[in-house]
Amino acid sequence: MSFKKDLLLLLKPYYWVNILMSISYIVAKRAPFICNYLWTYLFGQEDQCELDGRETEILFFLIIVVMVRTRKTGSVTMINYLTSSFMYTKIANLGLWFYNDIRLGMIYFVFFILVALLLPEPTYTGPENVLYFRTENALDEELEKDKRVAWLVTFYTVWNPACVNFAPIFSELSNEYSLPNLKFGKLDIGRFPKVGQKYHVSDSSFSRQLPTVILFRQGKEAVRRPFADSKGKLVKFFFSADNVKAAFDLNNLFKECKDNPIKAIKTVAEKKKD
Repeated sequence: MSFKKDLLLLLKPYYWVNILMSISYIVAKRAPFICNYLWTYLFGQEDQCELDGRETEILFFLIIVVMVRTRKTGSVTMINYLTSSFMYTKIANLGLWFYNDIRLGMIYFVFFILVALLLPEPTYTGPENVLYFRTENALDEELEKDKRVAWLVTFYTVWNPACVNFAPIFSELSNEYSLPNLKFGKLDIGRFPKVGQKYHVSDSSFSRQLPTVILFRQGKEAVRRPFADSKGKLVKFFFSADNVKAAFDLNNLFKECKDNPIKAIKTVAEKKKD
C-alpha cells in the first residue's frame, strides 16, 4: 500500500522535475543523441560523450554522501530516500555542469533557483487527530488531567529531516488509532528545550534521538523509541508505520482502549438525583 502511495506521489511535478534535474548530467553525457546535439552541434565540442576521471570521482562521492545521509535521516520509503537526496544530487549536478562548461552551468543554476521557488516539497494534507502542545507545561497538564488516557507523543524539531519524514506517518497513525482514551500529541523541543531535558530527549543538531516517540500510560512513560540499552547505547529505530505499530503494540492498545471506554464521572448533584 505504501509503495502504491509513493508511486502516486511521484506524479506530482516536484518529484519528477527534481528526478530529471538529479540525473540530467549523466543522461546528457551517456545518451548519444542528447550529447551530440548539446556539445557537438550547439557548442562545437568533440569527444564530450564520456565521463572523465574527475566527473567519475564526483559521482562516486555523491553516491556515498546520499547513502550516508539517507541512513542518518531514517529514510524508510522511496519518497523519503528521494527527498533526502535531491539537494545533494542537484548540487553535484550543478558542479558538474559548471565544471564542463560555465554557460551550461549558468543555465542549470537558473533552473535550480526556479524549481526551488516554484515547486516546494509537497506536505501532508490528510486528516489527523494530533494535539500540538503550545506551552511548556501543556504535556504535563494533559497527563495529569485524566490518567486513564493513554498518550502517544512525538518529541521533534522542525528542522530535523527525520522528524519531517516521520510527520505524515504519525498523522496517518493518529487518524487510524485515535480514541477518547488513546490520544496523539506532538511537542517541539526546539521551542521548549526544557521539556526535552526533562524527558531526556536532546535537541542538538548531532542528536540521534530525533524524533523520539513516547507512550504514556497512567500519566507515566511506558515505552519509548529510540531507547538506550543496558549499556546506555542508543538503539537505532526506523520510524515506518509498521515499526511504530509493532513497537507500541498499537493494534492491541487500540482494542484495549476501545473495549474499555472512559465513563463520565458523575458529579455529586447527579448522584443525588439517582
